[in-house]
Amino acid sequence: MSRIGKIPIQIPKGVTVTVKGHEVTVKGPKGELHRTMHSDIGVTLEGEVLTVSRPSDEPMHKSLHGLSRTLVANMVEGVTKGYSKQLEITGVGYKAEVRPYGLQLALGFSHQIEYKAPNGIKLLAPVPTQVVIEGADKQVVGQVAAEIRSLRPPEPYKGKGIKYAGEVIRRKAGKAGGK
Repeated sequence: MSRIGKIPIQIPKGVTVTVKGHEVTVKGPKGELHRTMHSDIGVTLEGEVLTVSRPSDEPMHKSLHGLSRTLVANMVEGVTKGYSKQLEITGVGYKAEVRPYGLQLALGFSHQIEYKAPNGIKLLAPVPTQVVIEGADKQVVGQVAAEIRSLRPPEPYKGKGIKYAGEVIRRKAGKAGGK
């Protein structure tokens, strides 16, 4: 058995899980998530416990077993606690402002960049040089953070750009002043 796949998932209070065939729907205080599981993987709901099973010990079934269990556990955690990522903006004049559609970013280009947030994602800018992305779906939160970071990735000489909070940027020495 997969060490991760065999662990049962406890469903907290206030969360409802519906399993219809290979369709898993999780509803909670932070939203509703829906996922279609692989046809070989079985998901069963017994009271307040979800279990994921596989039909055989083939390598593909083994890998799908742990993956499927983790995806369902992330759905349950997402609708109860939610996920968030923080980005830091470094550079003179670089800033982010919250707009009704998402974010307006000034990143040193000749124009402002408008980033439209997908459904279920909340974008915050507590300080103009910081962006917080919140949502129930872990994959979408990570994807939005990666898309915003890709608008102006940090450069190695001065460190200007958008980086994840806590990310260490490897710095390079600049051009040596020649005589």
